Amino acid sequence: MTHRTVIVGAGIAGVSAAAALRSAGYDGAIDLVSDEPGLPYRRPPVSKEIIRGDKTADEIRIKKAEWYEQQGVVLHTGTAVTAIDTDARAVRLSEGEPLLYDHLLLATGGRARSPWDAAGVRTLRGLTDVPRLKNELSVGGPVVVVGAGLIGSEIAASARGLGCDVTLLETASLPLPRLLPTALGEMAADLHKTEGTDLHTDVMVSSIRDEDGTTVVRSIDGRTWSAPVVVVAVGMEPHVELAEAAGISIAPASDGGGIAVDDRGRTSAPGVFAAGDVANQPNGVLGGRHRVEHWQGAQNHGTAVGKVMAGGDDAFVEVPWCWSDQYGVNLQVAGWPEGSHDMEVRGSIAERDFIAYLLDDGIVRGAVSVGRPRDIRTARAWIADQARLDEVLEPEA
Repeated sequence: MTHRTVIVGAGIAGVSAAAALRSAGYDGAIDLVSDEPGLPYRRPPVSKEIIRGDKTADEIRIKKAEWYEQQGVVLHTGTAVTAIDTDARAVRLSEGEPLLYDHLLLATGGRARSPWDAAGVRTLRGLTDVPRLKNELSVGGPVVVVGAGLIGSEIAASARGLGCDVTLLETASLPLPRLLPTALGEMAADLHKTEGTDLHTDVMVSSIRDEDGTTVVRSIDGRTWSAPVVVVAVGMEPHVELAEAAGISIAPASDGGGIAVDDRGRTSAPGVFAAGDVANQPNGVLGGRHRVEHWQGAQNHGTAVGKVMAGGDDAFVEVPWCWSDQYGVNLQVAGWPEGSHDMEVRGSIAERDFIAYLLDDGIVRGAVSVGRPRDIRTARAWIADQARLDEVLEPEA
């Protein structure tokens, strides 16, 4: 045994795993490998405070440089992992000698999905995407955003805040289709329109091409939109190539894709774990499997898997939770809301001060709130307990 843990990926899952290893008393070597330059950073502000210029990169670092030194974590930045040899327990790097390991954590996250390569197309996933896009948005000209999920909606809101004329295109009938039922999707649509974003739904994009000095987006029904800059925000693809090439089991796309792990983060290869956005894990509340792409989920999963690598044996079970800041409105979502769920609302959707409980045969499966963070925390506990709303929610006064 080498008594070394190698962590591939220095996002929040990887850094949290390293911190958990040390907190649990692990005294072996820890190598944290990142293909991005600079210190690891918090990703959520990239589409908000960073692109708007409200914060600098140094203000969103996960840990200060001295933390890695104090914790004995060797940080390899700007270094790609080229291959994993699970038999030799070795990680091969783009430069330098291979790293031998007794435990390996794959916290490789994902990349922005974009099937188009026109000159005006941009994506926004990390800090390296920011400088060019930020300069282009700062002039306040027209911009088209393709995709009205969390990232696309946040980019649209940030661009409006910078004075851009924003056109937002969405395949579904309403924004945030993976998170919000119809009534709340209508609220999100109204918010975009109130803030001056030109929202178009039911748009199936057929092509994005450069034409006559601009970038043109075409839908299958013949409609077109054009701008010098088109930001594509249509989801992420998990980075599974290293694992797949090493013979590690990958979950099918029908289950969300990603690296298949058990409830302790273990992959099909001995000594190899996965955590965060790339990990397809058991759903300890509803059953089945899921892959969660939210910041807190990656942080907590990384922490839990780090403890297991240090010798612990606790299963990871968590109700997903995420938030989004758009036009000064803070939206929070917990659990697994679906459009087919019944909905009970406390507060006012019109006034953007409410919590909505999403129910499956009376059982709380999800919750959405604006302006009620305490209520969403309570709702997460109810979702975890599979509580019936009529048994836990006090009647309105």
